[in-house]
Amino acid sequence: MVALGLLALGSGCGGRPRIAGLSESSVVLAFGDSLTAGEGASATENYPAVLAKLLGCRVVNAGVSGEMSSEGLLRLPAVLRQEKVSLVILCEGGNDMLQKQADDTISKNLDAMVARVRESGTDAILIGVPKPGFFNLKAPLFYQQIASKNGILCDSETLPEILSKSSLKSDYVHPNAEGYRKMAGAIADLIQTNQRDLPK
Repeated sequence: MVALGLLALGSGCGGRPRIAGLSESSVVLAFGDSLTAGEGASATENYPAVLAKLLGCRVVNAGVSGEMSSEGLLRLPAVLRQEKVSLVILCEGGNDMLQKQADDTISKNLDAMVARVRESGTDAILIGVPKPGFFNLKAPLFYQQIASKNGILCDSETLPEILSKSSLKSDYVHPNAEGYRKMAGAIADLIQTNQRDLPK
């Protein structure tokens, strides 16, 4: 689909977990902060909006700009109760890093969020967010460790790649419309490549 999508498949997040196949009636929950809300692009250009078109199903944008992982952990259970979803995409931790929160704190919150999703019987994908910087951006190792521990898919390569290129950014920490398009394409590739039961 897009070149960046291939990076998601090599993110080193364990032994290739599988997720349930999606259909037109499936609902995907995109949960996170401003990277999910779509800061830097229009409402039709954020990654959940683009992902919905690529997957052919409904994608709920549950992004809250400025949210810390501790706040996301508190908010998540209520969002999960609102409707039955087939897949949750978690993208949190960026604001914590901007506020120089300890890696252990961020990791514990993310791990607890993944546990909440798994306890609800829903598949999850974790999106690694890079530490702030200008060159050689990398997502902290704890994203991969959390994914491996919980047996879920993880993409810790795509956002660092996008945010390393000025042409794909709207500001220091947010993609622009093209960046979100590439992010959505990579996530769609990851989902479609690792479905357990492909919809008929």
